[in-house]
Amino acid sequence: MNAIIFVLVNALAVFVSSYILPGVKVDSFLTAVVVAVLLGVLNTFAKPVLIILTLPINILTLFLFVFVINAFLVLFTSSLVPGFHVAGFWWALVFSLVLSIVASFLNSLVKI
Repeated sequence: MNAIIFVLVNALAVFVSSYILPGVKVDSFLTAVVVAVLLGVLNTFAKPVLIILTLPINILTLFLFVFVINAFLVLFTSSLVPGFHVAGFWWALVFSLVLSIVASFLNSLVKI
């Protein structure tokens, strides 16, 4: 039950973040749920591999390159999910930052 609530809260965060940013469009709440699930799967399985593969550049940039990895994961998600559109790399970068802030705020309200 907690996993369903967690996914719905993150989908709401995706929906709110897309409402805030003009360069990101989500067609429906169901699309936001799919985006939240896919981003969760990518962050669980692909992101650690990408961080290890880019470890030298991460160390040189004091792990600021992780933001670039997040932006590429958002762009990859937008290419896979119909109804989720990101205007470009910079919008993906800003979306990942806004999404993490909104998701943190909403998750603190829910207390799962």
